[in-house]
Amino acid sequence: MLKHIYSLNDFEPLARKKLPRQLFSYICNGADDEVSMANNRAAFNDYVLMPRMLAGVSQRAQKIKIFGQTFDSPFGISPVGLSAMWAYRGDILLASAAARANIPAIMSGASLIPMEDVARTAPETWFQAYMPGDATRVEALIQRISDAGFKTLVLTVDLPVSVNPENYQRNGFSSPLRPTARLAWEGISHPRWLLGTFARTLLRHGMPHFENWRAERGAPVLSAKLDRDMQARDHFDWSHVRQIRDAWKGNLVVKGLVRWQDAVLARDAGVDGIIVSNHGGRQVDGAVAPLLVLPEIVKAVPDLVVMMDSGIRRGSDVLKALSLGAKCVFAGRPFNYAATVGGPAGADHAIKILQTEIHRNMALLGINRLEELDDSLVRHVSSLRPTH
Repeated sequence: MLKHIYSLNDFEPLARKKLPRQLFSYICNGADDEVSMANNRAAFNDYVLMPRMLAGVSQRAQKIKIFGQTFDSPFGISPVGLSAMWAYRGDILLASAAARANIPAIMSGASLIPMEDVARTAPETWFQAYMPGDATRVEALIQRISDAGFKTLVLTVDLPVSVNPENYQRNGFSSPLRPTARLAWEGISHPRWLLGTFARTLLRHGMPHFENWRAERGAPVLSAKLDRDMQARDHFDWSHVRQIRDAWKGNLVVKGLVRWQDAVLARDAGVDGIIVSNHGGRQVDGAVAPLLVLPEIVKAVPDLVVMMDSGIRRGSDVLKALSLGAKCVFAGRPFNYAATVGGPAGADHAIKILQTEIHRNMALLGINRLEELDDSLVRHVSSLRPTH
């Protein structure tokens, strides 16, 4: 099957066929009318590449260095909650694939596998947390993350409240998952998923729980108390970030900023890096595409490691983002689709596709090193239109 998958986009329809509609909805859907999600992709078409010729490109390498660590490619795997629901042991699967390829991966705080298991398997994985607005609970969770051995903590700050569940509900997904005849039929009618992922998980590990939402083990995915567990984020503010900075000795990254003013506040709070993101279009609909504000954020905080996610699908997307100042980019949906379709081999194949596209496009753009990328190699289409 994998030999007929030529781009990251090819994984999505195959994942749709394999998964129950409810689970595919969770990965695929954006907020409200999905304007933000569409605009994330459209933003890449607003920029065009400006290739240079006869530059001698036989010595190409796509390595990057972030927080003192060298990675083999300038992209990583974004955190996506519940990934163990559509790919068996999904968090370990994706973190292990990233480790094999020597690229960064971020484990989601909304995951169903204990963080300690992932850290043992792939020790360089980053951990992403949705912190509660309670100082005592913040300290306890930070201690657990530190004890597990993570060196980079990513704070996702763009979801103070749960997103509009409209599109999930339309497709039968809810949190917590509620057993219904519709859900049962979807499971039975997707036997590869039912036997290969869900039944296998139940037999070997029991009912999945939200293992890492707080310092203590969270509720099962079918528990009615799940809603209560996932509340109380609307009290979280910059004072909590400063508290976390004082307590956390590793690298600290804030994910979910789109305003340069917030990037400055993050710098002043002592963070080491920023991921410019609108949560893949899953946050407030109509939010600006991260690519469009990336240059002004890089300019505002040149001393920070500025990264980006939301909409990455091609090697050319990666090079555009790096030309505009990003040090690294992340993608979530495509790698989760790949894990769903092909397991570990699927994740490996997806990573290789993107690496190959970057390697090819570096030659076509006329560079040997990613450090050569700057805004002379990319232009906004508005600058090319004639003025009258």
